[in-house]
Amino acid sequence: MSTFSPREIVSELDRFIIGQKDAKRAVAIALRNRWRRQQLQGQMREEVMPKNILMIGPTGVGKTEISRRLARLAGAPFVKVEATKFTEVGYVGRDVEQIVRDLVEVAIGLAREKMREDVAARAQINAEERVLEALVGKTASPATRDSFRKKLREGELDDKEIEIEVADTGTGGMPGFEIPGMPGGNIGVLNINDMLSKAMGGRKTKSRKTTVRDSYALLVNDESDKLLDQDEVIRRALDATENDGIVFLDEIDKIAARSDISGGPSREGVQRDLLPLVEGTTVATKYGPVKTDHILFIASGAFHVSKPSDLLPELQGRLPIRVELRALEKEDFVRILTETEASLIKQYVALMKTEGVELTFTDDAIDSLAGIAVDLNASVENIGARRLQTVMERVLDEISYDAPDRNGTTVTIDAAYVQKHVGDLSRNTDLSRFIL
Repeated sequence: MSTFSPREIVSELDRFIIGQKDAKRAVAIALRNRWRRQQLQGQMREEVMPKNILMIGPTGVGKTEISRRLARLAGAPFVKVEATKFTEVGYVGRDVEQIVRDLVEVAIGLAREKMREDVAARAQINAEERVLEALVGKTASPATRDSFRKKLREGELDDKEIEIEVADTGTGGMPGFEIPGMPGGNIGVLNINDMLSKAMGGRKTKSRKTTVRDSYALLVNDESDKLLDQDEVIRRALDATENDGIVFLDEIDKIAARSDISGGPSREGVQRDLLPLVEGTTVATKYGPVKTDHILFIASGAFHVSKPSDLLPELQGRLPIRVELRALEKEDFVRILTETEASLIKQYVALMKTEGVELTFTDDAIDSLAGIAVDLNASVENIGARRLQTVMERVLDEISYDAPDRNGTTVTIDAAYVQKHVGDLSRNTDLSRFIL
C-alpha cells in the first residue's frame, strides 16, 4: 500500500500528465484516504467507505492516464473497463460482476509476483540444479556435476539446447463453462483441467526445448510457483482486491441517457446492475467471495450528449466527488511535448537513435506541432493530446522510412520542415478529416 502524501502523489503524476490539477488532487486524496483507513481499528475501519470519483472531460485530456498512473503508484490491483461493454443480467453479454472477477485475476498476478521475490534465492538454486540435471542426467557423479556447474556459471553452456519440464499453464482448449443468462455463470469454477489435475494428483507439465540461457527464466518461475503457498497467494489477492482495488469505469456517459423504448437490454439496466457493485455487495469468484464495499470506483465520461444528472440518482449519490477536466490548449501541447517524462519527442529521438540517426527538434518546430494539433482539434474533431501522435507520425514518416540508410547522420526538425509535411493537409479540412 502506498504511503505517499497527497502532495507527493500529485508531484509524481505531474511527471507524466500536464495540467488537470483538480483531478490529480481528487485522486491523490482518495489514495491517501486508503492509507488513513488502514490505520484505523475495528468498527471505524469498516465504516469508512471510499469516496468514488466522477471525472468529466473531453477525450484525450488525461482521464485514463491519471487512473493508470495512480494504480501503478499504489501497486494496487487495477482494471479499466468500458461501461458500454456490459449488458444487464438476463441478456447475452458480459455482466458487471465480471469486473470484480477480472480485478481478482489482476490481484492474483500481483500477489504471485510479490511472493516470488521472497523465494527468488531458493528458486535460483533449484533452477540451476534442474539445468544441470538436463545437461548431465540424474545419475551423474558429483565430480561431473561440479565440472558442469563451473562451466554453467561461466556461461560456456549458454547456447547449448536442453529439454526441460515446466508447468502447463494453458487451458488446453477447455475453459470454464459459461452459462448464458445466469448471474455469475462464467465464474470459471467448472474448469475441467483443474478437476482432472486434482483427480490425477498433481499439476500438468509439458516438455520444452530451449537453450540454457533462455531456460533460466522459465525454470525460476516454475520453481518459484512450486515454493509458493497457493492458499496464501489467494488470501493476499482477495485482501488486496477488497481493500486496495481500483476500478476505472470509462464511457459512463454512454449509458447515462434515459432508457430505450424497445424491449432490448437497456442502458438504465446496466446502471442498475452497477449500483450494488458500487454500493457494496459480495461477488462470487472462483477464488472465493469478494466484498466490493471498499473498492475505489473512478468513473469518467465526456458527457457531450448526456449530462451527469442523467445518471440514476442512486448512482450519482455513489459518485460524490466530481472533477471537471478542461480541454487542452496550445501551451499544454507544448508542455506535453517537452516536459513529460516519456514525451513523444523523447520517444522518437530514442527510436531513431537505434538506427544511428540523431534527431533534434527546434523550439519553433515544437510550437508549430502544437499549433497544428490545436487547429485540427478545433476544425475536425477534438481528440485531445492523441492528436499529437497523428501529427508526429505524419511529420516523421519520411525519416522513419529512410532511417536505416541514414546511419550516422543528424536530422534537425524545424518549423519549415513541419509545415512542409503537414501544413497543407492541416489547412485543407476535407483532406485532414481522412488523413489527420
